[in-house]
Amino acid sequence: MTKSVEVLIADSITLLKQLISTPSFSREEEKTAVLIEMFLQERMVSFERSGNNIWAFNKHVDANKPTILLNSHHDTVKPNPGYTKDPFAPIVEDGKLYGLGSNDAGGCLVGLLAAFLFYYDREDLPYNLCFLASAEEEISGKNGVEEALNHIEGIDFAIVGEPTLLDLAVAEKGLMVLDCEATGVSGHAAREEGENAIYKAMADIDWFRRYTFEKESDFLGPVKMSVTLINAGSQHNVVPASCTFVVDVRTTDVYSNTEVLEVIKEHVQSKVTARSVRLNSSRIGLDHPIVQSGLSLGKKTYGSPTMSDQALIPFPSLKVGPGDSARSHTADEFIYLKEIEDGVRFYIALLRNVI
Repeated sequence: MTKSVEVLIADSITLLKQLISTPSFSREEEKTAVLIEMFLQERMVSFERSGNNIWAFNKHVDANKPTILLNSHHDTVKPNPGYTKDPFAPIVEDGKLYGLGSNDAGGCLVGLLAAFLFYYDREDLPYNLCFLASAEEEISGKNGVEEALNHIEGIDFAIVGEPTLLDLAVAEKGLMVLDCEATGVSGHAAREEGENAIYKAMADIDWFRRYTFEKESDFLGPVKMSVTLINAGSQHNVVPASCTFVVDVRTTDVYSNTEVLEVIKEHVQSKVTARSVRLNSSRIGLDHPIVQSGLSLGKKTYGSPTMSDQALIPFPSLKVGPGDSARSHTADEFIYLKEIEDGVRFYIALLRNVI
């Protein structure tokens, strides 16, 4: 296997073009999984697969060594309706590679894979390396990274590839979606009958708007709660007995989702049901060797408001990668070819300082 960084960069761009050309919406990633399998097979790299998750270990894997996980995803959202270019045509113009998934997170995926191959057959590594191309990241699906991690043991920490302009996302917000229902008593609006569920809901909604959690994250700020949907009533002259509303809650590393949910239930009258508490916030210490490695390369740290597979990874992880999060899910998505090149070199250097 070649160790030439230039060849690895060229191969990365070729693979990314193939991935762009192959639709891979969440839960429909079979064809891109096959592309990744073929890429590994051509380089004589053994791999395993569960669903549409593909993972591989370095050649001289040792069960007595801890493992560094190199993870990014190969699923995409559906194309933004504002596209002016074919989202599945890997067009290169003015140093930009256009196409759906090019920025989120194709450049990161191929960059991590290149770094994995760079170190693949080294015999003196203090860590095992495990490259994982995960599915269903865009929908936080249960058959994505969560399923893959059921088959991979001994992971010490992870590098999660997402577009961060190669800065270090050392914290990431979590998410809970809450279904709430205020219950009253139905009655005729013309008479003093019933108990209006809308008014009960209004009091709780006002609490969501005003409440401030006691602890605030250094990197992520306060827990943010937003009421985003509401529904009540059947006709103008009937006092509604039920009012339902939905709350989007962005959690931080100073509270678990369960802790936030408990506080909410203590303060509101409405029945509150979390659709899931799986998607927790994450945080990695600034003194962690992988963070120190990134800092030594001149990168800055920040807290990320967007969510990734980090939410489902139960061990320390650093989110970093080429591309710009602001381009994700936009029409005519692109990544600069220079960003891909820089990403490959950065991931290799980031790992070199640790291994």
